[in-house]
Amino acid sequence: MLWIMRFSGLFTALLAIIVLSPSLQSFPPAEAIRSSHLDAYLRFPTSDTPPHRFSFRRAPAFRNAADCAAADVDSGVCNPSLVHVAITLDFEYLRGSIAAVHSILQHSSCPESVFFHFLVSETDLGSLVRSSFPDLKFKVYYFDPEIVRSMISTSVRQALEQPLNYARNYLAGMLEPCVRRVIYLDSDLIVVDDIAKLWRTNLGSKTIGAPEYCHANFTKYFTPAFWSDERFSGAFRGRSPCYFNTGVMVMDLERWRSVGYTEVIERWMEIQKTDRIYELGSLPPFLLVFAGEVAPIEHRWNQHGLGGDNVRGSCRDLHPGPVSLLHWSGSGKPWFRLDSRKPCPLDTLWAPYDLYGHSR
Repeated sequence: MLWIMRFSGLFTALLAIIVLSPSLQSFPPAEAIRSSHLDAYLRFPTSDTPPHRFSFRRAPAFRNAADCAAADVDSGVCNPSLVHVAITLDFEYLRGSIAAVHSILQHSSCPESVFFHFLVSETDLGSLVRSSFPDLKFKVYYFDPEIVRSMISTSVRQALEQPLNYARNYLAGMLEPCVRRVIYLDSDLIVVDDIAKLWRTNLGSKTIGAPEYCHANFTKYFTPAFWSDERFSGAFRGRSPCYFNTGVMVMDLERWRSVGYTEVIERWMEIQKTDRIYELGSLPPFLLVFAGEVAPIEHRWNQHGLGGDNVRGSCRDLHPGPVSLLHWSGSGKPWFRLDSRKPCPLDTLWAPYDLYGHSR
């Protein structure tokens, strides 16, 4: 577990050196990371590099601890002992997704009992995952972007308008009926604690669980037109809504299916097309449906905002307290900033999980 208190300046730099130094790491580095020089492995394909010409280094093998439930390789996705994790895969964020998987396996006490559900709108991504994690339990699910394309409205940042961002709305229908619960994770994060702890979240009667941030100005997530129209703002009547980040959620898929929340979210997206009730991508529909009805999860499980805001992507520090997950939400992504040799101090905490490398 990584315990980090709020820091900046010299302390941040010293911590980054400790994390990156091979002699001080508490975990074995990936096979090809044999140098302490970032330039040797923090490279991404240029615009003239076809997608099929890049690959990822193989991670070390991760095995279950002695007290884990038996990892039956033939039991499939319906094995009740599995921890289910859903992540999107696309070429632009693939490097982040691979790092996220690497971090989960690295810190899991039962890594062979984690099953990954990868949501894609492009082909041939599964083979890239397999090249880094030969023994990984996973399945690739194709998400047709045309399902949501006509419902997506413009946002403050173009990346937020990508159809794959909305795939999490359809998880309950895409995953097998025997998968009753799933952890949904964004591609721009690393997990530095045992994912099984998050999996055991008690949702009670709630459909989703997430860290809530009730100090945030909730009104800013919707337009004045929304708040001035009782037809829309009345959605929160009887609730005490708080902001939560949809990049880290524990989801009860069984309850989601029984209520039909996918259709409820779609109705709000259709209203948005005609009445412009929000500005920020796929987040507001989730807030409209679930804010005030979220099972609380400790803030340690989503230290978000490390990518800065949605425009400048400026550097930020961690919030006070222990850390189980670091999330580069915002416009600044660690792999881009590291490659440009203009990293933020916290980007160096992401670097040890990066497995990117050109195929030779």
